[in-house]
Amino acid sequence: MFLSLIQKRRSIRKYLVKSVEAEKIDTLAEAALRSPSSRGFNPWEFVVVTDKTLLEKLSKAKPHGASFLKNAPLGIVVCADPEKCDVWVEDASIASIFIHLAAESMGLGSCWIQIRKRMHDQTTTAQAYIRGLLNIPKNLNIESIVAIGYPGEKKPPHRKEELQYKKVHHGLYGN
Repeated sequence: MFLSLIQKRRSIRKYLVKSVEAEKIDTLAEAALRSPSSRGFNPWEFVVVTDKTLLEKLSKAKPHGASFLKNAPLGIVVCADPEKCDVWVEDASIASIFIHLAAESMGLGSCWIQIRKRMHDQTTTAQAYIRGLLNIPKNLNIESIVAIGYPGEKKPPHRKEELQYKKVHHGLYGN
């Protein structure tokens, strides 16, 4: 079941004009909260955004790679407290991918929007811009936003023959 899920999952940037049901949003939140965390510290927190005005503003968080969020019915902002865990980036990333996989399992499309280490403009980080929009406290860092909605595009799965098996080494690097 898991393998078939990851074999067909693709990043979706076009969405139908259809809200994601509250039950599905709750399931996505549950999936995020069930994600593994180093030493069980769970440094992550999530901001679920369904307001169209806020989604449009969030779509301007950085110059490239976020504009499609304005047409998504849902965005989940993934944050974490670096004081709670030294590997907060990894923990927040794992939570983000759990959200992606849960979305796929429910027939929803999703796409990662990288926020950490990205700029909104020449003087403001994407994180600072989002923090101001969503009132996110300064102790939390923002890793990503996951755009989610019913797919408005169909992408074929990546073919197994296209996978980069030369990057898999057995025993020793180069084998």
